[in-house]
Amino acid sequence: MSQSLVDDPAEAALALARPIGAGPQPYPGRRVDVRRLLRFVLRRPGLLLSVVVLVLVVLASFWPDLFTSQDPLKGVPSQNFRGPSGSHWFGTDELGRDVFSRVVHGAQLSLKATLIAVLVAFVAGGLLGVVAGFAGRWVDDVLMRFVDVLLSIPALFLSLALVTALGYGTVKVAVAVGIASVAAFARVARAEVLRVRQAVFVEASHASGARWYAVLVRHVLPNAAGPVIVLATLDFGSSILAVSALSFLGYGAPPPAPEWGTLISDGRNYLANAWWLTALPGLAIAATVLATNRIARALDGEWNRQP
Repeated sequence: MSQSLVDDPAEAALALARPIGAGPQPYPGRRVDVRRLLRFVLRRPGLLLSVVVLVLVVLASFWPDLFTSQDPLKGVPSQNFRGPSGSHWFGTDELGRDVFSRVVHGAQLSLKATLIAVLVAFVAGGLLGVVAGFAGRWVDDVLMRFVDVLLSIPALFLSLALVTALGYGTVKVAVAVGIASVAAFARVARAEVLRVRQAVFVEASHASGARWYAVLVRHVLPNAAGPVIVLATLDFGSSILAVSALSFLGYGAPPPAPEWGTLISDGRNYLANAWWLTALPGLAIAATVLATNRIARALDGEWNRQP
């Protein structure tokens, strides 16, 4: 045995626990193989299209002027109810406002609310799951019974109850949607922590005298984070639908703010003569949700299965 292993018992135990034939593990800071990543994306046209759609939505959220120079709040009454054309890609609404510019600027509000919702669910649910899985015993029982109560309530009903208590507004809708998703994150995080806790390298780290917080930070959290991150990607699409649904019901930003759900709600009264007011904003929501779900499916297993 080399002198370095003798001097560091913890590293010696981890080296013995590593499967035979396994090469050196990559460092967390090592760059991803760009050639492999490009080959992975280019071989999957659906995934490539999903990435393009999501990139466009993110760009529209932070830099809407890249896509349109028209004011989403200013209308020309003489040009109301104009169908999609070269001058108005998504047509105009009842006040003569350009629907495409409203969809582009509405991405900022909807994506902001979605990011807040996913962040709330990820932090709160992940913390509950990690504490329950790592502490175990009565702590696990108490926290999981609380999670079971949350799971017994439909997410949309829970969001409605919370946003009614918190009040109206984009941020409050986002917090309500995030709290309604906490239970799913807590369940996944707990399951992954329990799985990692039983791994040989974690037992070897305990046996070598490592403190519990060192084991948690160095071994448990990094190895349990993958499925939770994939769930966050999947929840991104679900949160867009939930935020848009609450905005559709009137709980989001007050008019004339162009939230995606509000755009569909405003256009439903004109379906007979202006189908584009609801169909095209709805298409933007559907494309974003499908793109995030496709990317999450790629992260969930396709990346690890590729040669």
